[in-house]
Amino acid sequence: MSRLSHISRQILAQNAGRDVERLLLKLQAMRRDPFGFFRGTNPLFLQFLPRGSGLFRAPNTLVCGDLHFENFGAFKGDNRLAYFDINDFDEACVAPFTVDIVRFLACIGVAQDGLLLDPSQGRQLMDAFMASYCDAIGDGKPRWIERSLATGVLRALLRQSMRRTRKDLLDRFSKVEGGKRRICIDGRRTLSLHKGEMTHLKKFLKDFRRDLPDRGFFRLLDASRRIVGNGSLGLPRYLLLISGRGSPNQNFALDLKYAAPSAVASWLGRKQPKWSSEALRVVAIQRIMQAIPPALLRAVSFEKRPFTIKELQPNVDRLEFTRWRGKPRRIREAVRGMGHVAAWAHLRGCGHFDAAKVEALQTYVAAAAWRSRAVAIGESAAADMLRAWKIYSKDYDAGAVVATIQQP
Repeated sequence: MSRLSHISRQILAQNAGRDVERLLLKLQAMRRDPFGFFRGTNPLFLQFLPRGSGLFRAPNTLVCGDLHFENFGAFKGDNRLAYFDINDFDEACVAPFTVDIVRFLACIGVAQDGLLLDPSQGRQLMDAFMASYCDAIGDGKPRWIERSLATGVLRALLRQSMRRTRKDLLDRFSKVEGGKRRICIDGRRTLSLHKGEMTHLKKFLKDFRRDLPDRGFFRLLDASRRIVGNGSLGLPRYLLLISGRGSPNQNFALDLKYAAPSAVASWLGRKQPKWSSEALRVVAIQRIMQAIPPALLRAVSFEKRPFTIKELQPNVDRLEFTRWRGKPRRIREAVRGMGHVAAWAHLRGCGHFDAAKVEALQTYVAAAAWRSRAVAIGESAAADMLRAWKIYSKDYDAGAVVATIQQP
């Protein structure tokens, strides 16, 4: 067996203790292309950043911590209207706003070859993101993108989300037999539960619904392990099919997800609010940063560990940039929207948990000097990640990565 590189050893150490079946899927996805590698290795990415740079002494706000193309999407809020917003807060914490900016700029650098963009077009995307972000911060008013105001690709995505019926969503992962729905175990979206997990999930949901007015709504019909995302793949995550408003087409689906500590908070090494659990950290920040949170979002405890629970959101309503390879105008249009959304989320985060005031953020952003430093650090980190992907790919192709995971 080939000897593992330092890069691959770091990645495996950062993923220690994960469900092996889903971890192998994550490692395979990371080999597939540089952007998949980027999505799955935020802790590694952070090590490539110059933590002592003045850029990371910028004003604090609430940050997503993992800002990239596929952590934006369209979803229905708890008011049942569709919004385009940031939709992943696993790494969220109180941090300099520049943490999110550099992560997104590096995302562009990593993805540009896969999008068939030359370096000048990649830089134009960075400039478009920065310009829209700075304009929205300068305006100072946290807004949101909804169907009636959206244009172009974002309008199409929101329309798609609004047209999607409950039956459409349910049919993506389940089938009806004898008037009852059951989850389809396909190895792509879902995996069978481990022995004893169904009993634990039934008990959890019974306790969860105890103080809710409509207990029958949350009666568990079926459950599976869930395959989704990249960074969190391998951590405990479940798809719960519940009664909802009636079988088979008014059932509801819930996403029950383990909340791991924030790699960004650990990397910063700075004092954070005293969250009573990692799940409360995720939910508290998500409720503030999003214009409208998804339905049923809560922090819960499952088997004495922190989890978040929310209504299942269709994964298909994310912006899949691979569909627009070689179409820089369409991509630039979406990136400008993402710049606005990121700025509005940061504005909402100001003043919470000892974060900076809006005026402090505006003053810093208005100065031009930090922008070139952010781009330079983002481009440098992207280059480091591309080199790391090549090293990891060599290890993976030699069989060393999988062999190490499968050792007894």
